[in-house]
Amino acid sequence: MPSDSTAPTVQPAAFLRTTLPLDLSVLAELDGGRYHSIWLPDHMVSFWPDSIWTPEFTDLAAASPSPHRHLDGMAVAAAAAVLTENTPLATAVVDTVRRHPASLAQTALTIDHLSGGRFILGVGSGESENIVPYGFDFNRPVSRFEEALQVIRLLWESEGPVDYAGRFYRLRQARLDTEPVEGRRPPIWIGASGPRMLDIVGRHADGWWPAGAWTPEHYADMLATVRAAAERAGRDPLAITPCFIQVCLIGTDDAALAEILQAPLVKAFLLQVSAHTLRALGHEHPMGDDWRGFHDIDPATLTRERIVDFLGRVDPESILAVLPHGTPAQVARTVKHYVDAGLRVPKIMDYGAMAGLAHAAASAANVREAEDELMRLCGAPT
Repeated sequence: MPSDSTAPTVQPAAFLRTTLPLDLSVLAELDGGRYHSIWLPDHMVSFWPDSIWTPEFTDLAAASPSPHRHLDGMAVAAAAAVLTENTPLATAVVDTVRRHPASLAQTALTIDHLSGGRFILGVGSGESENIVPYGFDFNRPVSRFEEALQVIRLLWESEGPVDYAGRFYRLRQARLDTEPVEGRRPPIWIGASGPRMLDIVGRHADGWWPAGAWTPEHYADMLATVRAAAERAGRDPLAITPCFIQVCLIGTDDAALAEILQAPLVKAFLLQVSAHTLRALGHEHPMGDDWRGFHDIDPATLTRERIVDFLGRVDPESILAVLPHGTPAQVARTVKHYVDAGLRVPKIMDYGAMAGLAHAAASAANVREAEDELMRLCGAPT
């Protein structure tokens, strides 16, 4: 279809699951030019409590014995690098706590060489569930994160041995002589939503994902903060790629959506949302007024009794308040509002797939239909 020269450049991203069973056969399709980039998550555990991943609550437990069968996102990215030729690959996102920044710097350059210069290092400050149970220090995560960025850049940009004396990291005659592909270092994209992290994005990042944007206005406000920080740092604010993992619920009709909303794993999405956010949207959080969202999730300690109580308290309207929902066309129209707010690389993620095996089987086609409609609304070729 013809494109409108005044329309913003918008292109969807794809997701490559990094859990077992791993399916790398999808890479051929994802590498065909439809997608801006392929994003690979990096976790030790998922956000679903163990107590809810059972046949009592979901038939997905029959397909996988655990929701935590994660593979190393950087290792899978390396495999994807040699199995693709065209589309950039981005980690979404790697934390800077479990991996020393010197190791991250070397691994990122390695994957960039394997891909011929298509790797994007997506990083964030981390979530407690992936860090605390494994004995890593999660104090002052934002300060630690910014220092890690400084170490990565120092190793990438310095010639010969370097010294660095920071609060969290120290280098002494450290060197990384591996040159970047064609003299261009991998772009750094950052996952961030808090004020300090958004300021870091503006000063350091080439791309940005919010950890949560609950309305187009919220997204626009955060993007404005990022761009203001870039301007203060003397950077081009428009050179930072605005991205978003848009979690949504897609159903072919009202009956399908109503069924999706009753699924325990779909209700469990609210565990990732803070009480403050839900209250601002006019709803009380079923986990109580002090719940901090994904920062408070510990899949091993959220007992069955607590989860059953939580599920009984969930108001479906509160889920609809935080997630775009409806048919593929309706979801596309909602995501278009985020595009109008500045979004340029959306990943439409259908959480309706968590309603069970039947919904999971229909999810990929629903997402593709929503992507096509979004591109039509943006005046872009599909």
